[in-house]
Amino acid sequence: MHQLTEGAAMSTCPSCAEPLESGDLFCGACGYDLSTAPAAAQDHPTIAINGAVARAASSVEWPPAPEADSSDTPAPVHLPGDLAGTDSDGGELPPEAGDMRHTDPTTGTAAPRHTDPTTGAAEPQHPVPQHTAVPQHAVPDESAPQHAVPTESAPQHAVPDESAPQHAGPDEPTAQSGLSDFDDPPAPEGLADFDEPSTPSTPSRAAARPDPRTSAPTPTPPAGTKTGGKLCVACRAGQVDRDGYCENCGHAQPRERDHMEQELDAVAAVSDRGLRHHRNEDAFAVSATALPDGSPAVIAVVCDGVSSATRPDEASLAASQAANESLLAALPRGTHPQQAMHDAIVAASEAVNSLAADPGQAMEHDPHRHQNAPACTFVSSVVAGGLLVVGWVGDSRVYWVPVDRSAPAARLTEDDSWAAQMVAAGLMNEAEAYADERAHAITGWLGADAYELEPHTASFKPDRPGVVVVCTDGLWNYAEGAGEMAAAVPADAAQRPLHSAQVLVGHALDGGGHDNVTVAVLPFPVAPQGAGSA
Repeated sequence: MHQLTEGAAMSTCPSCAEPLESGDLFCGACGYDLSTAPAAAQDHPTIAINGAVARAASSVEWPPAPEADSSDTPAPVHLPGDLAGTDSDGGELPPEAGDMRHTDPTTGTAAPRHTDPTTGAAEPQHPVPQHTAVPQHAVPDESAPQHAVPTESAPQHAVPDESAPQHAGPDEPTAQSGLSDFDDPPAPEGLADFDEPSTPSTPSRAAARPDPRTSAPTPTPPAGTKTGGKLCVACRAGQVDRDGYCENCGHAQPRERDHMEQELDAVAAVSDRGLRHHRNEDAFAVSATALPDGSPAVIAVVCDGVSSATRPDEASLAASQAANESLLAALPRGTHPQQAMHDAIVAASEAVNSLAADPGQAMEHDPHRHQNAPACTFVSSVVAGGLLVVGWVGDSRVYWVPVDRSAPAARLTEDDSWAAQMVAAGLMNEAEAYADERAHAITGWLGADAYELEPHTASFKPDRPGVVVVCTDGLWNYAEGAGEMAAAVPADAAQRPLHSAQVLVGHALDGGGHDNVTVAVLPFPVAPQGAGSA
């Protein structure tokens, strides 16, 4: 969701047409500098921001192979093992299986190989990445420098340095395949690659290895294998760099908060990034404790970061944790659940406000973005002592769904939003208000720049069993009315709260998943075995 004071912003990137989040200065998909493009003419409160997209590899036009003579006939194309070649001393090579070498097709001589200057033993050739189309025996253009990064008009036959990352992150230039060391001496004229000039090697070839271009690929290590770093979830071969991108294939790795699930005896919650956002800005906390009389008390807190604010993911996390800790401390002391809920909202607000007091951390988080106060919405429910207590600020909601579906369901909260204000003032009916593009502009939130903190709390005493659904607008956008929400909740929700939360998140994703989705499900009343601490 977005604050009412949010300004206009572009909806898509001018370069790659990917959806943008309001306030972004750089496209999350292609890195395009949005400050150089004109701003969009309209404000769109609900902004679909980009997800990870695959980057198409740039095409390379390879030059034709040079003529072998003046007959206008192109030079023949050989496979790596077609020509026997010679060793680094010019002698015949022993017939060893799999010992493939580069050969110059114009002279028939073997290209020198890397050798160890200390021992003289031949070193294996560096492998050429399987996805890179490299001509096997093309002679380089003599007009091109022999030891510079090759251009697309004159690709060279060098191989990349394995120590250098093959795929940089979105803010780093991607190194071109073909050269990684600029200090090598010029190769002898006529060679077909950039291998270093060889030094005299020993006659023994026992250390030689098969040419990696013709040998079988190295098996992918099994999941969970410790290889010095986290493995990429896409290619299962490359290491993940500090920025969360694979050094081998460049794939962005899922963050820990992209999908979260938690289940206790009497409450469960699920949060998902959705299908359009590049990160999950929602957060939740679920816990259970006991009242002074020993009866159980179950807590669920759900917060939704305001996308137009700085560090919304940090704001939602700080608010949910602070409120949960406040409730866990107050309820066992005998504080009335509704008063404990009010105090928890105040504690959550203070936690979010404290984030704005550290501008240095904000600049480190996103130095190119306009910095404003972190903000989020808040909604929580406590089931204790036969009471159902709810508290909220913003447009996240609580629904009551009875086990007996013949009884009516109900929405227990009122949105702090533009649409709710229009309905309350009698200017629009609910259908008209929520169809407007300004419907989700919120008028209340937690944050240092909030107009005034107005915690809303309410207590209910249901006369029948049911389930309490605590959720962000990422879910209720696809089940807005109480009847629609009740239809989406599984019939066995009271017995299987985690499964029900998973089903509800799936309902939102099937509907489009345009926002982060977070939902907690609490059965009512709480079974005695639900008591305990978390």
